[in-house]
Amino acid sequence: MRNSLPQERSRGPLVVLIPALNEASTIGRVVGEVKAELDCEVVVIDDASTDRTAEEARIAGATVLPLRLPLGAWGAIRTGMCYAFKHGYHVAVTMDGDGQHLASSIQSVIKPIESEHADVVIGACVERGNLARRVAWAVLRKLTSLRVEDLTSGLRAYNRAAISELTSSDTTLFDYQDIVVLVYLQKGGLKIAETPVEMCSRISGHSRIFHSWVAVLRYLLVTSVLCLSRPKFMP
Repeated sequence: MRNSLPQERSRGPLVVLIPALNEASTIGRVVGEVKAELDCEVVVIDDASTDRTAEEARIAGATVLPLRLPLGAWGAIRTGMCYAFKHGYHVAVTMDGDGQHLASSIQSVIKPIESEHADVVIGACVERGNLARRVAWAVLRKLTSLRVEDLTSGLRAYNRAAISELTSSDTTLFDYQDIVVLVYLQKGGLKIAETPVEMCSRISGHSRIFHSWVAVLRYLLVTSVLCLSRPKFMP
Protein backbone atom coordinates (compact mmCIF):
# COMPACT_ATOMS: atom_id res chain seq x y z
CA MET A 1 0.00 0.00 0.00
CA ARG A 2 1.65 3.20 -1.14
CA ASN A 3 1.65 6.30 0.99
CA SER A 4 -1.31 8.65 0.86
CA LEU A 5 -0.15 11.21 3.41
CA PRO A 6 -1.02 14.81 2.54
CA GLN A 7 1.99 16.64 1.17
CA GLU A 8 3.08 20.10 2.26
CA ARG A 9 5.23 22.49 0.33
CA SER A 10 8.87 21.34 0.31
CA ARG A 11 11.22 23.08 2.74
CA GLY A 12 14.16 22.22 0.51
CA PRO A 13 15.58 19.29 -1.42
CA LEU A 14 17.37 17.58 1.49
CA VAL A 15 16.60 16.60 5.07
CA VAL A 16 18.89 14.77 7.50
CA LEU A 17 17.15 12.35 9.86
CA ILE A 18 18.83 11.29 13.11
CA PRO A 19 17.13 8.69 15.33
CA ALA A 20 18.37 9.08 18.88
CA LEU A 21 17.97 7.29 22.19
CA ASN A 22 19.80 8.79 25.17
CA GLU A 23 22.42 10.54 23.04
CA ALA A 24 22.59 13.77 25.06
CA SER A 25 26.38 13.66 25.21
CA THR A 26 26.80 13.63 21.43
CA ILE A 27 23.64 14.79 19.67
CA GLY A 28 24.36 18.52 19.94
CA ARG A 29 27.75 18.13 18.31
CA VAL A 30 26.37 15.86 15.57
CA VAL A 31 23.56 18.30 14.71
CA GLY A 32 25.95 21.26 14.79
CA GLU A 33 28.39 19.59 12.42
CA VAL A 34 25.63 18.74 9.93
CA LYS A 35 24.27 22.28 9.97
CA ALA A 36 27.77 23.68 9.51
CA GLU A 37 28.32 21.39 6.53
CA LEU A 38 24.94 21.74 4.80
CA ASP A 39 22.16 24.28 4.50
CA CYS A 40 19.34 21.85 5.29
CA GLU A 41 16.83 20.88 7.94
CA VAL A 42 18.08 18.41 10.54
CA VAL A 43 15.40 16.32 12.24
CA VAL A 44 16.13 14.38 15.41
CA ILE A 45 13.63 11.65 16.22
CA ASP A 46 13.86 11.26 19.99
CA ASP A 47 12.96 7.65 20.80
CA ALA A 48 11.56 8.40 24.28
CA SER A 49 14.96 9.26 25.73
CA THR A 50 15.27 9.63 29.49
CA ASP A 51 18.11 12.14 29.30
CA ARG A 52 18.46 15.60 27.69
CA THR A 53 18.68 14.35 24.10
CA ALA A 54 15.68 16.40 22.91
CA GLU A 55 16.83 19.57 24.65
CA GLU A 56 20.40 19.33 23.35
CA ALA A 57 19.16 18.69 19.81
CA ARG A 58 16.89 21.76 19.92
CA ILE A 59 19.68 23.95 21.28
CA ALA A 60 21.86 22.85 18.37
CA GLY A 61 19.16 23.89 15.90
CA ALA A 62 17.39 20.62 15.08
CA THR A 63 13.72 20.00 14.62
CA VAL A 64 12.81 17.40 17.25
CA LEU A 65 10.10 14.77 16.82
CA PRO A 66 9.53 13.38 20.34
CA LEU A 67 8.15 9.85 20.62
CA ARG A 68 6.10 9.20 23.75
CA LEU A 69 6.93 5.48 23.67
CA PRO A 70 10.17 3.89 22.42
CA LEU A 71 9.64 2.51 18.91
CA GLY A 72 13.17 1.25 18.32
CA ALA A 73 15.56 2.25 15.56
CA TRP A 74 13.26 1.46 12.66
CA GLY A 75 10.17 3.02 14.26
CA ALA A 76 12.14 6.23 14.79
CA ILE A 77 13.54 6.23 11.26
CA ARG A 78 10.12 5.52 9.75
CA THR A 79 8.69 8.45 11.72
CA GLY A 80 11.37 10.62 10.13
CA MET A 81 10.57 9.23 6.68
CA CYS A 82 6.91 10.11 7.14
CA TYR A 83 7.97 13.64 8.06
CA ALA A 84 10.20 13.84 4.98
CA PHE A 85 7.43 12.59 2.71
CA LYS A 86 4.81 14.91 4.19
CA HIS A 87 7.05 17.95 3.75
CA GLY A 88 7.97 17.12 0.18
CA TYR A 89 11.69 16.41 0.56
CA HIS A 90 13.44 14.92 -2.46
CA VAL A 91 16.28 13.29 -0.51
CA ALA A 92 16.45 11.99 3.06
CA VAL A 93 19.74 11.08 4.70
CA THR A 94 19.80 8.93 7.82
CA MET A 95 22.74 8.97 10.22
CA ASP A 96 23.44 7.93 13.79
CA GLY A 97 23.47 10.30 16.73
CA ASP A 98 26.48 8.76 18.46
CA GLY A 99 29.13 10.59 16.46
CA GLN A 100 30.44 7.73 14.32
CA HIS A 101 29.09 9.16 11.04
CA LEU A 102 30.79 12.26 9.69
CA ALA A 103 28.80 15.20 8.36
CA SER A 104 31.42 15.58 5.65
CA SER A 105 30.34 12.19 4.25
CA ILE A 106 26.80 13.33 3.44
CA GLN A 107 27.80 14.91 0.14
CA SER A 108 29.29 11.57 -0.93
CA VAL A 109 26.13 9.58 -0.25
CA ILE A 110 23.76 12.03 -1.93
CA LYS A 111 25.86 12.50 -5.07
CA PRO A 112 24.72 9.26 -6.84
CA ILE A 113 21.11 10.19 -6.12
CA GLU A 114 21.52 13.70 -7.48
CA SER A 115 23.03 12.24 -10.65
CA GLU A 116 20.16 9.69 -10.81
CA HIS A 117 22.52 6.71 -10.70
CA ALA A 118 20.83 5.24 -7.61
CA ASP A 119 17.66 5.41 -5.53
CA VAL A 120 19.37 4.40 -2.29
CA VAL A 121 23.01 4.94 -1.37
CA ILE A 122 24.82 3.37 1.57
CA GLY A 123 27.84 5.04 3.15
CA ALA A 124 30.08 1.99 3.41
CA CYS A 125 33.04 1.54 5.73
CA VAL A 126 34.15 -2.07 5.47
CA GLU A 127 37.30 -1.34 7.48
CA ARG A 128 35.17 -1.19 10.66
CA GLY A 129 34.16 -4.81 10.09
CA ASN A 130 35.42 -6.89 13.00
CA LEU A 131 35.05 -10.68 12.89
CA ALA A 132 31.44 -10.58 14.09
CA ARG A 133 30.44 -8.05 11.45
CA ARG A 134 32.20 -9.90 8.64
CA VAL A 135 30.55 -13.20 9.56
CA ALA A 136 27.14 -11.52 9.71
CA TRP A 137 27.67 -9.68 6.42
CA ALA A 138 28.73 -12.89 4.62
CA VAL A 139 25.73 -14.87 5.90
CA LEU A 140 23.26 -12.12 5.09
CA ARG A 141 24.61 -11.55 1.59
CA LYS A 142 24.07 -15.24 0.94
CA LEU A 143 20.52 -15.20 2.33
CA THR A 144 19.34 -12.00 0.69
CA SER A 145 21.28 -11.84 -2.60
CA LEU A 146 22.08 -8.22 -1.79
CA ARG A 147 25.24 -7.12 -3.59
CA VAL A 148 26.34 -4.74 -0.89
CA GLU A 149 29.53 -4.90 1.15
CA ASP A 150 28.48 -2.91 4.24
CA LEU A 151 24.97 -4.18 4.94
CA THR A 152 24.56 -2.61 8.38
CA SER A 153 25.67 1.00 7.87
CA GLY A 154 23.14 3.49 9.17
CA LEU A 155 24.50 6.27 6.97
CA ARG A 156 22.20 6.17 3.95
CA ALA A 157 20.54 8.45 1.42
CA TYR A 158 17.09 7.81 -0.05
CA ASN A 159 15.44 9.55 -2.99
CA ARG A 160 11.78 10.52 -3.18
CA ALA A 161 10.71 7.13 -4.55
CA ALA A 162 12.47 5.30 -1.72
CA ILE A 163 11.01 7.65 0.89
CA SER A 164 7.54 6.93 -0.47
CA GLU A 165 8.14 3.16 -0.38
CA LEU A 166 9.34 3.27 3.21
CA THR A 167 6.27 5.12 4.45
CA SER A 168 4.03 2.37 3.08
CA SER A 169 1.95 0.49 5.65
CA ASP A 170 3.89 -2.64 4.65
CA THR A 171 6.95 -1.30 6.48
CA THR A 172 5.34 -0.61 9.85
CA LEU A 173 6.64 -3.66 11.70
CA PHE A 174 10.16 -3.92 10.30
CA ASP A 175 12.68 -4.67 13.07
CA TYR A 176 16.26 -5.02 11.83
CA GLN A 177 15.87 -2.12 9.46
CA ASP A 178 19.37 -2.32 8.00
CA ILE A 179 18.73 -5.57 6.11
CA VAL A 180 14.96 -5.74 5.73
CA VAL A 181 14.71 -2.23 4.32
CA LEU A 182 17.27 -3.00 1.63
CA VAL A 183 15.53 -6.25 0.65
CA TYR A 184 12.17 -4.49 0.54
CA LEU A 185 13.47 -1.69 -1.67
CA GLN A 186 15.36 -4.07 -3.95
CA LYS A 187 12.20 -6.14 -4.40
CA GLY A 188 10.39 -2.91 -5.29
CA GLY A 189 12.79 -2.36 -8.18
CA LEU A 190 14.84 0.43 -6.63
CA LYS A 191 18.54 0.63 -7.39
CA ILE A 192 20.86 0.32 -4.37
CA ALA A 193 24.45 1.53 -4.46
CA GLU A 194 27.16 2.21 -1.93
CA THR A 195 30.00 4.65 -1.69
CA PRO A 196 33.06 4.46 0.60
CA VAL A 197 33.13 6.78 3.60
CA GLU A 198 35.18 7.16 6.76
CA MET A 199 33.65 6.54 10.17
CA CYS A 200 34.76 7.31 13.70
CA SER A 201 34.55 5.12 16.77
CA ARG A 202 31.41 5.63 18.82
CA ILE A 203 31.87 8.35 21.40
CA SER A 204 29.44 6.59 23.73
CA GLY A 205 27.30 3.48 23.82
CA HIS A 206 27.69 0.34 21.72
CA SER A 207 26.18 -1.37 18.72
CA ARG A 208 22.79 -2.95 19.35
CA ILE A 209 23.78 -5.89 17.15
CA PHE A 210 27.55 -6.31 17.35
CA HIS A 211 28.35 -5.74 21.02
CA SER A 212 28.40 -9.52 21.74
CA TRP A 213 28.30 -12.82 19.92
CA VAL A 214 24.96 -13.60 21.58
CA ALA A 215 23.48 -10.46 20.01
CA VAL A 216 25.02 -11.31 16.64
CA LEU A 217 23.62 -14.84 16.69
CA ARG A 218 20.17 -13.56 17.64
CA TYR A 219 20.34 -11.04 14.82
CA LEU A 220 21.33 -13.73 12.31
CA LEU A 221 18.62 -16.09 13.58
CA VAL A 222 15.83 -13.53 13.30
CA THR A 223 16.96 -12.32 9.89
CA SER A 224 17.45 -15.87 8.61
CA VAL A 225 13.93 -16.86 9.68
CA LEU A 226 12.57 -13.79 7.93
CA CYS A 227 14.44 -14.61 4.73
CA LEU A 228 13.52 -18.29 4.75
CA SER A 229 9.85 -17.56 5.46
CA ARG A 230 9.73 -15.45 2.26
CA PRO A 231 7.30 -12.66 3.13
CA LYS A 232 5.65 -11.07 0.11
CA PHE A 233 8.34 -8.41 -0.23
CA MET A 234 11.26 -10.87 -0.24
CA PRO A 235 12.87 -11.95 -3.54
